[in-house]
Order: sequence, then C-alpha cells, then structure tokens
Amino acid sequence: MKTSRTVLRRTGAAALLAAVLPLAACSLGEDSEAASASDCPFTADESVEGTIRIGYQKIPNGDVVVKDQGILEACLPNATIEWNNFASGGDVVQAFGAGSIDLGLAGSSPSTKALSEPLSLPVKVVWIHDLIGEAESLIVRDGIATDIKGLKGGTIATPFGSTAHYSLLQAIADAGEDPADYKLVNSEPEQIAPAWGKGDVDAAWVWDPTLSELEKQGGTVILSSKDTAEAGKPTYDLGLASASFIEENAAALAVWVKAQDFAVEQILTDPEKAAESVAVEVGVSTDEARAQFGGLTYLRASEQAGDDWLGKKLGEDLLATATFLLGQDGISAVAPAATYSDGVHAAAAASVK
Repeated sequence: MKTSRTVLRRTGAAALLAAVLPLAACSLGEDSEAASASDCPFTADESVEGTIRIGYQKIPNGDVVVKDQGILEACLPNATIEWNNFASGGDVVQAFGAGSIDLGLAGSSPSTKALSEPLSLPVKVVWIHDLIGEAESLIVRDGIATDIKGLKGGTIATPFGSTAHYSLLQAIADAGEDPADYKLVNSEPEQIAPAWGKGDVDAAWVWDPTLSELEKQGGTVILSSKDTAEAGKPTYDLGLASASFIEENAAALAVWVKAQDFAVEQILTDPEKAAESVAVEVGVSTDEARAQFGGLTYLRASEQAGDDWLGKKLGEDLLATATFLLGQDGISAVAPAATYSDGVHAAAAASVK
C-alpha cells in the first residue's frame, strides 16, 4: 500500500546562523558522481519527492556502504539524493547550523556540542552508525613514548571537537595530567599524515584511513578509544537529522534508517561485499577495509531502539560528554538533562521491521 505523498522541503530554520557558522572550508563539497545503480533490498517508497541533503564522512561503517551501493537512490526513486563529504563532525555540525544538510554523520562529541550552548541547534540523533573502539587511536612515533605521560611536552595532532579529541582529553585526565602540559594541534585527518611525514608532530589521535597510513610509516598505537570506552567514556559515530526534517519527512527518514540497517546487516553477515564498498569510498584496499571493521561495533536497528542505546543510555552519555566538555571549555554551558534525552529520536529505528 502506498503512503500519502510526501514532499521534501529545503528547510531554512537555521539560515540565520549561516553568517556565523559558514560551511567549513575543508568540506570537500558535493559528490559529482551519482551513486552506482542498485536494486532496493526492501520495498521502495515512490511517494517521496524532492531533495535529501546528506553529510557523510569517509569512515568504514554502513553510511558509505549505503552511498556506494546506491541504496537510497533505489529505494527513493523519485527523490534526489545529494551526498556531501566532510572532513570531520565539527564541519557537519556547522553545515546543520547553516541549514545546508538534512542528515549527517557526526561523532558523539560534536553532536553533544550541537545540542549544547552556545549552538543549541534543532537537531536530533536518529541512528548510531558505530561504537568507536580501536578505529580511533593514539599513535606515536617509534621510540618517543610508551604511554601518554611520556608525551608531556610533545606535539599531538587531532581534529578539535571530534570524538578523537574528546578521547585524547579523557585519556590525559585519566592519567592525572594537565592538557596544558601537551602541545595539542588542531589538524584534520588529511592534514595529519603530511605533518607526520615532515616530522612536525610526535603523535596523533586519529581514525582510519589516516591511522593505518601512520602505522605504515612506523607509528605505534599506545592507546585507543576502546580503552577510554572501557574506562566509562564511550564515543560514537552518530546519525543526526534536523528536527524539521524528522517532523516533515517521516517517510524519507524511515527509508534512510532501513537502508542503514541493511548496510549494518551486510557488514555483519557479508563483510567481503561491504568491504568492497568501503574500499571504494574510503580509499583503501578491500583487505584493509575488512580489517577496519574490527575497530568499530555495529548495531542493528532492533538493538539500537532499546534503553541500552537510543531509548535511554545514549542521552545519558551525551549529558556526561557535555559535563566533561564544559570542564574543557568546549561548550559554554551544560543544557538541562532533558535536552540530551530529547535530542535522541529512537522512533525511526524502532519502526524497522
């Protein structure tokens, strides 16, 4: 049975923020090539029309599988899907502030900033792309240090405001050290490898494919986001949607979530095929892509909708992240607890059958 016709609208609720939060210069912009042709793995929705603007990152999870295999294009045949590549979650949050995307991937740290003052953006978490483990790690030059205390006075590169930055600050705090005793440098992933090659940095907390590239250049991993998660400070890659998109385009969001769930199922049950897509999108070999799956944990929609994740715990984790970020001057104020719990929308994941 067809649903009533849904027309996607380019919302302008955040347009007034555009002058303050312009799109980051390091955004790679809109993809120029259409996604590969594909058959929809479930019943397509022909009722959805208009344009869906998606901000993605080159991370080995289901989002790039959806993109490479053209799943949204097949399942929303009368809609236009615009894929825009961003270097980090901070850039994605800026794009939401400028009103230029409807859906986007950002880590839990920038997502928390989006919900907190001074931004307080009208966005909600609708999906957990992955729980971050060894895929984000602290890598050091050979022989420089064996633990984070040994890096005091050294130069550590990481994208500020990212989950990697959050994990780095947590690790320093857990070691009883002061971040002021380290030279922390704000660098996007594609900037870190050249800086490493020139000897400008001693260490970096970063994710793949840059992490693997630095390992090939002789770097040694001494800590990971798996370690900080086990210490009670988990980090995530999250799917955000503008509140207006959720309200006005429920049919499109339902298909997007179904596509993400299909991609997660493929990673878990047919990792070879999923790795082929990740290899294309991330720029690594298929073997490297398959190996990178081990650094992340992926959840099906049925798991995500419960209290352990979107239903309750994620909102609590975002509040805890906000409290930490306030102490690091990452935000100006922690919002009421309800802001973080209400900033998680579990209904779309719960609708997947």
